[in-house]
Amino acid sequence: MLQKILTLIKNKHFLSLAGNIIMSGLGMLTTALIYRALKDDDIVGVWVLFQTTVLFVDTFRSGLLTTAFIKFYSGTTGQRSAEVVGATWYIAMAITGGLIILNLPVLFFLDHFSGGYILFFKYFGATYILSLPWFIASCVLQGEQRFDRLLYVRMVNQGSFVLFVVILMIMQKGSVLNVLYAYLLSHALTSLYTLVMGWCRLDTIKHRTKAAVSEIFNFGKFSVGTTLSSNMFRFSDLFIINAMLGTGAVAIYNLGQTLMQLVEIPLRSFAATGMPSLAAAYNQNSRSEVIYIMKKYIGLLTVILFPAAIIAVLLADVPIYIMGGGKYVGTEAANVFRLFMTFALLYPADRFFALTLDVIHKPKINFYKVLIMLAANIIFDVLGVLLFKNIYGITLATLAPTLIGTTIGYYALKRYHNFSFFSVYSLGISEAKVYINQLKQKFKR
Repeated sequence: MLQKILTLIKNKHFLSLAGNIIMSGLGMLTTALIYRALKDDDIVGVWVLFQTTVLFVDTFRSGLLTTAFIKFYSGTTGQRSAEVVGATWYIAMAITGGLIILNLPVLFFLDHFSGGYILFFKYFGATYILSLPWFIASCVLQGEQRFDRLLYVRMVNQGSFVLFVVILMIMQKGSVLNVLYAYLLSHALTSLYTLVMGWCRLDTIKHRTKAAVSEIFNFGKFSVGTTLSSNMFRFSDLFIINAMLGTGAVAIYNLGQTLMQLVEIPLRSFAATGMPSLAAAYNQNSRSEVIYIMKKYIGLLTVILFPAAIIAVLLADVPIYIMGGGKYVGTEAANVFRLFMTFALLYPADRFFALTLDVIHKPKINFYKVLIMLAANIIFDVLGVLLFKNIYGITLATLAPTLIGTTIGYYALKRYHNFSFFSVYSLGISEAKVYINQLKQKFKR
């Protein structure tokens, strides 16, 4: 039994899932601590804007390099692996330096900005430089499928930040600047850790080749657009809220939205296990099997999320209290979470329609779909605020791009192989009954 447990723990799929769960948990813990450390809604909103903007701009680096690196690095050895890592270092340093140079002139006009954006323009360069080594290490470890080491890196980064915030709270030094310094220190510590362990392979820079640089860049320039557009949803929401409702509303909206990581965990895990099955069916030229597998995953996920959505609607104030404290109970934050959890019933269909389109070699449809969704998101966000004059307008507006994305994905796949939209859910219910009966049989033995 012990040997079976050890084998399970060492399994790369288990480590990947465990990493997602642990990091989502630490992310929510960090949010809860920051809301308590900073206390005031407006100050929390400043921090949220800073961090969201940093993560959005970082998409230029991560979106361009991560997928491209894994594609060209996985399975390589010796000189070829050194060339790929060296080329990735070279491109990453060029992107980092280029964005910092572009940022420099803005420093002379900081009085035209406010709150989180001032922090961003002041400290973006330091954040980008300090996070570079551990970003490269993450790419290398993913390419080597060393999810155990990748988990260590993420734990050092997020765990140290949590520790530093707790220390600030104990010392009663909770301010947005001190939290920012803790954030920078956690990046520095993580990068130092990967340098000492040799996981970022800094010595490979000298082995880069023009061919490897060109390969990675030319592949990555297509994937960065989709990644950037996808990340624009959250950024545009918060940008519009800050501009039209203020930083206090940003803090309240972010609290309700952060809890949606609970939905992202099963979505990411099912996607990770579902994609190989979809790809295998596609490679066997079985269109019906591709659609069947897709429908099964969507249906099962929706069946799982349905009771979770009901519980969330009834007990939304409980997780809101745990995350943000008593002052957010009975506020808009709980209702934002309720609305998001209701809309989440469409997320499995939207996610797996997109995943299947990638598998059947239709990535362009996904790219154009995301652009349409983004345009709809911004338009409906503005209309929502103008009509409702509060964050409910933004929250309700998020339903529009989800509906649009799901509709486009469905009709694109319907052309690939005809199927009924509602058959997805009937299949999910049937599959759920099968699994329940199997569990009952196991308990009877």
